[in-house]
Amino acid sequence: MGVIKGKRQRLLFFSITALGISSIITQIIAIREFFGVFYGNELVFGIILANWLLLTGIGAYLGKYMKKGKISWLIISQLLISVLPFFHIIVIRELRNTIFLSGELIGIVEIFFSSLFILMPYCLVSGFLLTLACHLYSLKKDSSAIGKVYFMDSIGDILGGILFSFVFVYLLNVFQIVFFLFVVNIIASMALAFFIKKKMMVVAIFLLAFVVLAGFFSFDLNKVSRERQYIGQELVFQRDTPYGNLVVTKTLDQYNFYENGITLFTTEDVIRNEETVHYAMVQVENASRVLLISGGVSGTIDEILKYNVSLDYVELDQLIVELGRRYTKNLDDPRVRIINMDGRLFVRNTKDRYDAVIVDLPDPSTAQLNRFYTVEFFKEIKRILKKNGIFSLSMSGGVNYLGAEVRKLNSVLYNSLSEHFGKVIVIPGERNIFIASESGLSYNIAGLIEDKGIETSYVNGFYLKGRLTNDRINYVKKSLDPGAEVNKDFNPISYYYHLLYWVRHFRLDSTLFFITLIGLLVFYLSRLKAISFAVFSSGFAASSLEVVILIGFQVLYGYAYHQIAIIITAFMMGLATGSYYMNRRLEDMGKKELVNIEYSISFYSIMLPFVFIFLSKAGNVVLVYFLSRLIMPLFTFLIAALVGMEFPLASKLSFKGKIGETAGRLYNADLIGAAIGALLVSSLLIPLIGIFKVCFLVGILNLIGGLIVKSKTLYR
Repeated sequence: MGVIKGKRQRLLFFSITALGISSIITQIIAIREFFGVFYGNELVFGIILANWLLLTGIGAYLGKYMKKGKISWLIISQLLISVLPFFHIIVIRELRNTIFLSGELIGIVEIFFSSLFILMPYCLVSGFLLTLACHLYSLKKDSSAIGKVYFMDSIGDILGGILFSFVFVYLLNVFQIVFFLFVVNIIASMALAFFIKKKMMVVAIFLLAFVVLAGFFSFDLNKVSRERQYIGQELVFQRDTPYGNLVVTKTLDQYNFYENGITLFTTEDVIRNEETVHYAMVQVENASRVLLISGGVSGTIDEILKYNVSLDYVELDQLIVELGRRYTKNLDDPRVRIINMDGRLFVRNTKDRYDAVIVDLPDPSTAQLNRFYTVEFFKEIKRILKKNGIFSLSMSGGVNYLGAEVRKLNSVLYNSLSEHFGKVIVIPGERNIFIASESGLSYNIAGLIEDKGIETSYVNGFYLKGRLTNDRINYVKKSLDPGAEVNKDFNPISYYYHLLYWVRHFRLDSTLFFITLIGLLVFYLSRLKAISFAVFSSGFAASSLEVVILIGFQVLYGYAYHQIAIIITAFMMGLATGSYYMNRRLEDMGKKELVNIEYSISFYSIMLPFVFIFLSKAGNVVLVYFLSRLIMPLFTFLIAALVGMEFPLASKLSFKGKIGETAGRLYNADLIGAAIGALLVSSLLIPLIGIFKVCFLVGILNLIGGLIVKSKTLYR
């Protein structure tokens, strides 16, 4: 009997670990695919992740109504988990053709409900499986099984995160990754079916595996489904990279580059290329060396080289450069030095000096892009400019009218540049070009182009006579608010205003949407008992502080994908370590230790901003390298370990003889807390109040959680 029980527990361990691997990888894939449809920013990320956690929490809660767990239910659920991701990808990619119009701006409500219904089957089943696994793994019918299942699921998350971040994203497309998950879950289901000796179930699993194998090797699902996203264009290239999905299409003689569904650039947009380059370059006297951050493949390089300069071109994604060489001749000139790394990290570390720096990036619509619009970045730019050097970048504008949010965006950028540059001018257009320097700047672009003898197709006297008028220049000047705030790394106000600019198109339904969510949250919190509230607050802290650390890491050290993957892995390892430690010491732990964990999370949250301040002062390159690879992952590990310790202890303190009820209630509180943290912090609180205040808010919430638990005389 002991041998049979041991084999049963080992099979359950494999099954639960497979669930963790599948869950984390499917979550990453789903978010990336949704980004390609919704042109994602952190708000979209927050909504989708919140829906994922919310639905998984509901599934776990529903699992508490089981009176008795059966392995056959686990097998059926795991089979569903194995096939549902295939349908996820296909349905998500079809959204643009069957539900939304191509090019249509999609509102918050549509994003929320479409992602909710698409994710619902998978997340409800995976959440249900967590509670079911607690039932099945419990031999003594006590609360210890809950903490052990939490640990095993965390192990699966670690393995899944490592596999995706360091292997799959480089070698496989999304359908191949999902096929791997299918195989893992089929093996787990088959092993369990053999164990309980269900012959018909074994036959059914074989048939399912045969059908999926036949379909997978008969059709290139990735190519067919991707082509349907770009109807009317010839799909010439598509691949998933560490930074997203990169697609190149062709229309006539023009190549269009897309990343996560957003147009990066086209190769024949001559007007935009000329405006990006010549408004700034004609201001420079005898330029010899120029730095271009992003956008070079589109053709801006050719325009810059008309000034007979040497050019350093920095591009984060090496694949964009490779495709630029494959489909264009814009990178062939020997005067161009191509540098594949994060633009901000390059600026911070380079010892070179430049006559001009041109940043050709989209608006600060994400926290990642916002780093290139802050006073701290502008200070770094000024350091690498030669005396009287020129700096140029752009922001959304309007030929004859600027809306309130656009005026705020432009005002914040103007004031932020003015913090470090004595002269700043704005060239009005569909995109306003900002030029900053310590020397005199001129609006006489046409005259300067003629004096330098630069050949242009559009940006010349005839074109600028109608575009660059005194009325438009004066209108933009009057629209700038001198009292507007400046944009900072840890208080990304530009990102917030861009979020308002996007939400403005859906003001009525968005307001109602958030009011409804807040009302539901207040109702939910009012019904939580003390220990469930503590678990909710720690779940909120886990997702919130992970987002804070990720954004803080990008601000301090640049966008380095491998290091971010290490931080995510460190977080999952912390969860596993914390839960393992608590499971080993569970008999000796009680209410006092739970209160101390809540206080420790609160203290950690409040101290984290001071760590960021200290790290931001480190100027030595070697020290920065050391800190980025040791201290940041260490701090990630610490908060995750605290959160991982709390869940098994909370399970013990709130256990009332029913494993399913306890597991369902606590998983629900943990996942709902994480969902609210993911939605509010990444999309609203950080851009609105800044990273430091978010940390204090998280600290206060967990302090309240500790005080509530401490005040109770009974474990509830």
